[in-house]
Amino acid sequence: MKRWTKILLALVVLVIVLVVAIKVFVNANTFRPTIEKQLATALGRDVKVGNLSLSLFRGSLVAEGFSVADDPKFSAEPFLTAKEFRIGVSLQTLIFSRQLNLRSFQIEAPQVKLIRAANGTWNFSSLGVASAIGAPANAAPGASNSPAPDIADMSVGSIVIEDGRATIVGLPAHSKPIVYDHVNLTASDFSFRSQFPIGLDVKLADGGTVQITGRVGPINRDDPGTSPAEVQITAKHLDPVAAGLIDASSGMSLLADADLHAASNGQTLTTSGTVHVQNLKLKPGATAASKPVDITYRGTYRLKDNAGEIAEATAKISSVVIHVNGTYKSNAADAEDPLLNLKLSGQSLSVDELQPLMTAAAIRFPNGSVLKGGTLSMNLAVSGHAKALDISGPVALDNVRLVGFDVGSKLHGIAALSGVKTGDTTNFQKLRVNVHITDAGVVVENLEATIEGMGDISGRGTVSPSDQLNFSLIAKNPPTKGVVAKVGVGLFSKLNGSGGNSSNGSGVPMHVAGTTEEPIITADLGGAGAVVGKTTKSIVGLGKKK
Repeated sequence: MKRWTKILLALVVLVIVLVVAIKVFVNANTFRPTIEKQLATALGRDVKVGNLSLSLFRGSLVAEGFSVADDPKFSAEPFLTAKEFRIGVSLQTLIFSRQLNLRSFQIEAPQVKLIRAANGTWNFSSLGVASAIGAPANAAPGASNSPAPDIADMSVGSIVIEDGRATIVGLPAHSKPIVYDHVNLTASDFSFRSQFPIGLDVKLADGGTVQITGRVGPINRDDPGTSPAEVQITAKHLDPVAAGLIDASSGMSLLADADLHAASNGQTLTTSGTVHVQNLKLKPGATAASKPVDITYRGTYRLKDNAGEIAEATAKISSVVIHVNGTYKSNAADAEDPLLNLKLSGQSLSVDELQPLMTAAAIRFPNGSVLKGGTLSMNLAVSGHAKALDISGPVALDNVRLVGFDVGSKLHGIAALSGVKTGDTTNFQKLRVNVHITDAGVVVENLEATIEGMGDISGRGTVSPSDQLNFSLIAKNPPTKGVVAKVGVGLFSKLNGSGGNSSNGSGVPMHVAGTTEEPIITADLGGAGAVVGKTTKSIVGLGKKK
């Protein structure tokens, strides 16, 4: 027993002696220039590695500090910094052959600064480009740019970034930087020449999470951004405003769960997926939609042209489905203002099921009234830059009721002529308009409406950006049956003594002025042009957003 104890103690002493000897005779810092050169060659950026020590038990070199320079076109400050950088090595070759055989990289709590230029390019886009191989981005003139075979063939068992912080800023800086904490990245079996798996997960400050898994490579050394890739993206409880994806000043907000797939062959990016949206608000002052919106889409994006196509996208709320398709192109002068050419359509959509979207868009009707029943159809073209869209096309309503507002009774002077009072609901048997919406206002053409108790209304008009109304309408063909019909018959008889037809058979001319809040409607009483009433909302202004 004593013999084995002595042998064990001798072995322990031997191990200690070996460890001490290795620490004494293997100076880890002698490998620092080699590590810096290899990483600088691979990344195309200047790399600084802090004081190195050897960790025998972990089989790694530990650097007390690590930094990667930024593209000088973006910033003179480092692109990445970290207090600790672990480099997995082969101890056998390191100790006995004094050769550096890299096996893994692990960066603890790094700080990464991501910068996006106005034309949409990022500061990480030039990482590892072939023109920079063999010479960091800030290398002196005349430095060699020829590829280094050992770097092109370099493979690393794993690359790990733990608990990182990414700060995203724009150039020129016009908004508060976006910060993502708790960023974790893994890459296995990394090689420039082959495909390798990656994993990325981010915990957002508002409790949301984003996870990306997939495969990337081989790396295109001339343009890393066009390297082939295929990834699956999963987001839970994502708040795009808090995440910096949507400008808070737009008034738009939502919470989303997304499941997306993206694949790139280096030239074309193909995407598809589903998004479940809750608490949707589309503009300031809106109330969140009471029901979720489910979005599905598929499309392509041409990397070289910075342009793409939405082959098909649908937004579904309850049983209502709205379709979107078309093209878009990035704006070189302003990445947040792409050029759009889209089609937005929906046929026989239930107005009742559209109520949550109307609420989310802050669409309000006069006197707090509510649009109920019937259907809405639309076929709109959306074109131009996102910040100055041009929207045009036909919109149709059929058999809808505006509960809480009656056009006949609100036209005080006209209703008095009929001697009959009506209820608090306006029934639109039909409403047809062609709209053209721009920053200059709204132009309404080919307005045709049939309103119970008032007959047929037709005409055209405009709504200015300050909500000033200017409509020219013709009213004719009042109804001849029912109590409400008496209002129409009495109205047109009193106006023109012809049952709604003027002496030339063209109907009763009407003009709508004022604002959407306080329209003024005048009728041509035999050319007298008398003011016959005011309403809190004009016929053509119904449904106009505040």
